[in-house]
Amino acid sequence: MTSEAGAQEVLATIRASGPRRVFGIGTLALLGGLLIYLALATSPAPLWQVFLFVIGAGALWLAERTRRATESTVQLTRAGIATDAGEEIAAIENIAAIKRGMFDLKPSNGFTVVLHKPRARRWQPGLWWAVGRRVGIGGVTPGSEAKAMAQFIEALLVEKSGSEF
Repeated sequence: MTSEAGAQEVLATIRASGPRRVFGIGTLALLGGLLIYLALATSPAPLWQVFLFVIGAGALWLAERTRRATESTVQLTRAGIATDAGEEIAAIENIAAIKRGMFDLKPSNGFTVVLHKPRARRWQPGLWWAVGRRVGIGGVTPGSEAKAMAQFIEALLVEKSGSEF
């Protein structure tokens, strides 16, 4: 096996859990629909009516963004973390640490990757986000898949450094 083929071998995959995906998207869509209904069916002050309509439309927009984002998967290879569409999330060389403790800032059922160099902001609701030197992976994903990926990343970091944690 060549090193190029080894870099492309998928070691772990995280995809959205069906029931969590449906619940998350459904909750956002229901909230948006109720707020828009409330804005149109009642006659609050005009400013409140606009506020309810804008927040409702925002919730519907977020539901659609979450639906689209959770159709893809996050994959780990020896080269790094990327989506199944090929978008690089974090290269292994750029990963400084993994944070997955109870009190760490991380997505639900997920973990946070701390990078050496900051990356561009990016947000795929329910799947992953990136702000500065932190990348959060998780959300409407199963915790078992995220735990396995975090352990693989830790093993790759140990292998890269040639020492133990």
